[in-house]
Amino acid sequence: MSRRTIRWLVVLSALSIIGVLIMQMYWVNRTLELRNRQFNQRVHVALHDVAQQLSQVSGVMQSANPVEQLSPDYFLVNTNATTQPEVLEHYIRESFQKHSLITDFELGIYDCTTDRMRYGMLLSTRNSDKSPATTADWIKTDKYPYYFGIRFPQQENYMAGDLEGWIWSSVIVLIAVSFFSYALFVILRQKQLSEVQRDFINNMTHELQTPISTLRIAADVLNTPTIINQPERHRRYVRIVEEEITRLQRQVEMVLNMAKAERNKLALDLEWLDAHEVIAAISRPYQDRITILLDASSSYIEADRLHFGNLVNNLIDNALKYSPENPKVVVKTSNSGTLFVLEVEDNGIGIAPEFQKKVFQKFYRVPSGNIHNVKGFGIGLSYVQQIVKAHRWKLSLLSSEQTGSRFTIQMPHK
Repeated sequence: MSRRTIRWLVVLSALSIIGVLIMQMYWVNRTLELRNRQFNQRVHVALHDVAQQLSQVSGVMQSANPVEQLSPDYFLVNTNATTQPEVLEHYIRESFQKHSLITDFELGIYDCTTDRMRYGMLLSTRNSDKSPATTADWIKTDKYPYYFGIRFPQQENYMAGDLEGWIWSSVIVLIAVSFFSYALFVILRQKQLSEVQRDFINNMTHELQTPISTLRIAADVLNTPTIINQPERHRRYVRIVEEEITRLQRQVEMVLNMAKAERNKLALDLEWLDAHEVIAAISRPYQDRITILLDASSSYIEADRLHFGNLVNNLIDNALKYSPENPKVVVKTSNSGTLFVLEVEDNGIGIAPEFQKKVFQKFYRVPSGNIHNVKGFGIGLSYVQQIVKAHRWKLSLLSSEQTGSRFTIQMPHK
């Protein structure tokens, strides 16, 4: 499956998930609006029946539209006469139960002589319990001399309970979408790991083939009878064999040490060592291609000699790989207070800002640098960072495209 196909799959899957969530929210909202309208209609009908019963008891003609809704949960009913609370409670309970309004509600009766709601009671159609309720903040009207108010303080909970099936279905949809998203993430992650594994094997094969080929050629030359009569040439090829074996050993050790670092089993054999001595020894094979400025007056640090040497070698090798034909690589040391500072600077292709944090990830390779002449394992800088973390040093990177990079490591000195 190509990257383009995967990209389209991700986009379409994301749009599908968003579409499902939007539709689910839309229908839940529509259902809630419909249930609210149904609730209000049932309340209007039930209160209209109550007003009609009260008019029959009091012998007063009923108004044409006795029920008025002042807010989503507040209704007024015109009675045109005084009303006894006990009678009103009985009619309201009976009418609400008849129209399936099983909920809590508050009742208030308006007193025109004092211009306030003189009676406030919390009632329920679930049982016969009742308790006093405050009516000081209830809305009043000048349209009717006699009326009572009904308020539903638990209307939202009532609606939510009525939509319990829809809510559970929404939860199930969200769970299904979550599992789908997780499965898609796992698939893409596995695809990425597969590509990383393939690139790592290809790069490792290339990196190992180069010294192996060099060793084969050197072995063939050393195996010729005439080489004995050419001591200078013999020494040169012996030196080549030693350098390539050392290179192979470092590459194998780097891969093994990265595996140990992942399991937090990277053992450090700490000792006080002369950093300048290690840097000089590591830089010797590169001395005709790099500039060394060992300016630190105090160069003794506590470190693992092997890992510190690999760290320096990786930074120099990385600088040379990503530099032009005439590289200008500078290895510089200095002191800053109680710190020994190591800097490796080059004039190479540089690293774009969006890739600078990723270059320290294992197997990550900047896309523009993944070309044949700069093949590698993709773990060099990750290994450097692991060593820095293990020693509790500080690593920083300053880079820009086409101008080069500078890696700086700060470590305490003795």
